[in-house]
Amino acid sequence: MYHSGIARTGGMNTSARAGQAFACTIPMVLLLTMSLAAGVQARTEEGQGMVRRLDAAVNHAIEEGTVVGTVVVVLRDGTMVYHRAAGFADREAGRPMREDTLFRFASLSKPIVTVALLRLVEEGKLNLDDPVTKYLPNFRPKLADGSVPVITLHQLLTHTAGLSSDFFKQTDIPLPGCEVSRPTLSGSTIVDELNRIQAVGLSYAPGKSWGYSLGIDVLGMVLEQVTGKPLADVVSQLVTSPAAMANTGFQRPDPDRLATPYGDGDPPGRMSDPCLVPVAGHAGVLFSPGRIFDTSFSPTAGSSMSGSARDMARLLELIRIGGGGLIRPESARTMMENHIGRYSIVDGPGWGFGYGGAVLIDPQAARTPQSPGTWKWGGVWGHTWFVDPKLGLVVVSLTNTALEGVSGHFPEAIRDAVYGHSFR
Repeated sequence: MYHSGIARTGGMNTSARAGQAFACTIPMVLLLTMSLAAGVQARTEEGQGMVRRLDAAVNHAIEEGTVVGTVVVVLRDGTMVYHRAAGFADREAGRPMREDTLFRFASLSKPIVTVALLRLVEEGKLNLDDPVTKYLPNFRPKLADGSVPVITLHQLLTHTAGLSSDFFKQTDIPLPGCEVSRPTLSGSTIVDELNRIQAVGLSYAPGKSWGYSLGIDVLGMVLEQVTGKPLADVVSQLVTSPAAMANTGFQRPDPDRLATPYGDGDPPGRMSDPCLVPVAGHAGVLFSPGRIFDTSFSPTAGSSMSGSARDMARLLELIRIGGGGLIRPESARTMMENHIGRYSIVDGPGWGFGYGGAVLIDPQAARTPQSPGTWKWGGVWGHTWFVDPKLGLVVVSLTNTALEGVSGHFPEAIRDAVYGHSFR
């Protein structure tokens, strides 16, 4: 499989110093391009039409009250053609949303951590076909029959490892992909987290199905073991610093710049801590907004980050153009390739899964106007993003309203406004 080829590429072709210089140069060029283009809307008729449609979609959501606040960024071939903040970052305080507002990241950290992992693969420090136990000897979750199968790093990346996929399970185990926990988990350590994940056991034999899980958290612990550094330092050194993502990381964010989270409702309600947001057919999703400020928690790869829409767009653009010096072109390509065959995922028919996000296989089955090969994912706090390589598009939509911003009408409205039509 292609992931094996990446894992066996061995060391870098240049010296470490030259590699670091290259890794910094290209992102800075992109930063300059985006800075010059900030606020500049496309001058073509097609581009102006997209801007009008996006404005209408954003205005509708804010006026109807389904979303409290949002920041939307659209790049086309590396040029920023849309960047708008609307609504409130804090409704009760009257604090408006700004283009540089910070948001809690959960699943948005997946492509960030994945890039860090692939950089270490390129340096020959790990192999995606390696068993997890090579780095975490005590991580041995069991199947229902009591057996302990081998789980590889590739399976963790693609959510085919067999870890629990019940997103809405109400237990004392943090839910997948978000900063959610029972209050009794204050002071949680990485070891505690690993033990909780392992205690749930496996839902299926590794490699035999797909199930959204906490695999990225386990990979974060692998990164720490390989480098001997805290996860926050690994991600900063390998990804966010060279990519000039100055507003994104595991550091405690400035409260005055951080968006206040809201839960779905009419109107959306300001989240308490903890806060259970109802979901039809399920008990709901439990959030802990205050966890990002709790220094007793150890950061995990699937949560604990914060960042801006512009930073997220910058990283996705670097991946779209072939890694931009952060990772090699073949590594960037493999992030946007389907690795799970025809296994079904939570996004429904027509989608596969790459590294860090879903990959569109069949637009007809998925009922989407996006091009085949589109790579996308979201975040439970109310975020979505997608990259359409065929059309050179990067679209980031961050809101402070869960779950409308990730699985409601709003992300579909933004998508359709970009393309000028819904599925047809």
